[in-house]
Amino acid sequence: MGMSAGGAKGGSGGRRRRGGGRRGGVMSEINVTPFVDVMLVLLIIFMVAAPMMTVGVPIDLPETQAKAMNSETQPITVSVNPSGGIYIQETEIALDEIVPKLQAIATTGYEERIYVRGDTNADYGTVMKVMARISAAGYKNIGLVTLQETDN
Repeated sequence: MGMSAGGAKGGSGGRRRRGGGRRGGVMSEINVTPFVDVMLVLLIIFMVAAPMMTVGVPIDLPETQAKAMNSETQPITVSVNPSGGIYIQETEIALDEIVPKLQAIATTGYEERIYVRGDTNADYGTVMKVMARISAAGYKNIGLVTLQETDN
């Protein structure tokens, strides 16, 4: 009888030790909740900031690091000088005459490549008016011309 009482007592004590050993053991599962929280915050930040990060072409700079564009055909060049004069190729024209002159010159219609050259000291508003007139006329291939930046 003494043995059976001792065996029952020892058996229940072993079960308690196993249960108690689990509490202090190393957890092998990764808690991903903080990772998901950080990723959601970053997603929200990028969704809000992305529309603000649109980069415009720096037309007031005389030099950029942009690479030269390859073109098989000679583009039409529209220039704006520092005093606000507008030129198509080398001919000076008024702002209202841009669209009719381009339509007369363009050999491929509205697919014609047009380069707008704005002087560093030219009025930003004048350059934008020229580009707006060209774009409103239906021309889609409009580019701004800058000089290749040199390392000094």
